[in-house]
Amino acid sequence: MAHSGLVSVTVVTYNSGRFIRRCLESVLAQQYPAVEIIVVDNASTDGTTDILEQFEDRCQIVYNQENIGFAAAQNQAIRLSSGEWVLTLNPDVLLLADFIGSLMAASTVDKKAGTICGKLLAIPSNFDIPDQDRVDSTGIYFTPMLRHLDRGSQEIDNGHYLRHEYVFGATAAAALYRRKMIDDISIDGEFFDPDFFVYREDADVAWRAQLLGWRCIYSPLARGYHVRSVLPGNRRALPAAINMHSVKNRFLMRIKNITPNVYLRNWLSITARDFLVLSCCLLREHGSLKAFSYLAGNFKRVLAKRRQIMERKRVSDEYIASWFSYRPTSLPAPGPPKVASRVVTRVRAASR
Repeated sequence: MAHSGLVSVTVVTYNSGRFIRRCLESVLAQQYPAVEIIVVDNASTDGTTDILEQFEDRCQIVYNQENIGFAAAQNQAIRLSSGEWVLTLNPDVLLLADFIGSLMAASTVDKKAGTICGKLLAIPSNFDIPDQDRVDSTGIYFTPMLRHLDRGSQEIDNGHYLRHEYVFGATAAAALYRRKMIDDISIDGEFFDPDFFVYREDADVAWRAQLLGWRCIYSPLARGYHVRSVLPGNRRALPAAINMHSVKNRFLMRIKNITPNVYLRNWLSITARDFLVLSCCLLREHGSLKAFSYLAGNFKRVLAKRRQIMERKRVSDEYIASWFSYRPTSLPAPGPPKVASRVVTRVRAASR
């Protein structure tokens, strides 16, 4: 049973020794009073487990014998949690002290808001806060090519993104999910799809949540820092396994979530991107060709998941199609009265 007001923070580690101590310390320092922390380690070999042992008196920690992937390990942590809300957190995230409290304040304004996200700022891998803040994410959006991108990524943080807004979804690096939504949109008891293993699993959740009528709110006062290792343009520097999962998961998302009407509206853009992806795999990124054999071998199971989603679809194609744009799309959202007044004050001060 979920405990009202309790926030369960779920962290998945895999060779995260550089970050995990400061990440957990930032969670333990939260001003919000009702927090439980659950960490699942995916068989790290870099000393992460030695650090985690020092937190066993304050966190529930599970040590897996093998790397089962981010998605499956997050599901494992969520099943162990008891909070009304679940905050998925990457180990390379550093939260400011009022992060959870600000998210929870925003969660009260709309019962159909199943996801709340804040403003993540970019931080280098040494976890030193930079002199000039750059935005990492203020929520995710989809383009007509079916790319999902982070709103504001790499923009200088000059006081924008100050309003509470509805956005398409949140990066799972730091996303607060309502337990009722987790239970509602899970497929065969799985919130994150284990077929994704790693990467794009949060975009898949966002799309599925929108199809089933849930909303995502961006709260500007919840601030944290995130080390971003995967960015558009640095694909060649990434491990081959990550690139393969990226290709695989692009098509998994589509098979599960897209409707014929939304596809037809964007077919030219989708086809152009598909041609680029396939050409890259054939000419340069040969390891990613494994993605297509995986899709072929698991097609029936993926279609079964699609049927479950489409049988419960609660919104129109027009609504879903309105979110696919080459520019980030958002809608005004109500903010808690006290938070809203603080945002107005900051906006006015910035305009003087």
